[in-house]
Amino acid sequence: MRIVIAGGHGQIALRLERLLAARGDEVAGIIRKAEQADALRQAGAEPVVLDLESASVDEVAERLRGADAAVFAAGAGPGSGVARKDTVDKAAAVLFADAAVRAGVRRFVIVSSMGADPGHQGDEIFDVYLRAKGEADAYVRGLDALDWTILRPGQLIDDAGTGLVRLEARTGRGPIPRDDVAAVLAELVDTSATAGLTLELIGGPVPVSVAVKSVAGN
Repeated sequence: MRIVIAGGHGQIALRLERLLAARGDEVAGIIRKAEQADALRQAGAEPVVLDLESASVDEVAERLRGADAAVFAAGAGPGSGVARKDTVDKAAAVLFADAAVRAGVRRFVIVSSMGADPGHQGDEIFDVYLRAKGEADAYVRGLDALDWTILRPGQLIDDAGTGLVRLEARTGRGPIPRDDVAAVLAELVDTSATAGLTLELIGGPVPVSVAVKSVAGN
């Protein structure tokens, strides 16, 4: 498969790129800064320098053309202000989804957040973030041209992955190593039977491949 990842220099994306490249997939990661390119090459991915906050739909679609799947793993990050929650966590996700439609890439996986909700109340930065992610998710759900899956991890931690997760429509809150989020994403991108599902993810008792097969109905 050829898989294009938005937010290619992110902590989850770099882990995902390593996993996909190791299994023989062709991976490209979209990054904002040229100095991030070496990290992607070391992960086995092709770096594509493109700023999703200023790019057009056509520019992004050109980078997606010929891909078998697209993964949106970009985020403004915890140090960013309110404005970038809108321009990255919402608007860039919408742009990437529209570009996937234009490029004819049906398989689309978006990394969201547990608690994401367009109607979330509150004025703190994290409240704005949850609204932005929720609005992006709602937009993607409305695109019939995409076979989308929305993944909502719990509290992200840097502990080594266990390969054991709980992946369900509702899991309740809990921690999840970034390693295991990447492992689940790697399974989801080529499990199109999960299309149309919004899934929560935390650490649990079930091997990743079994958890994905279970939600896919296998």
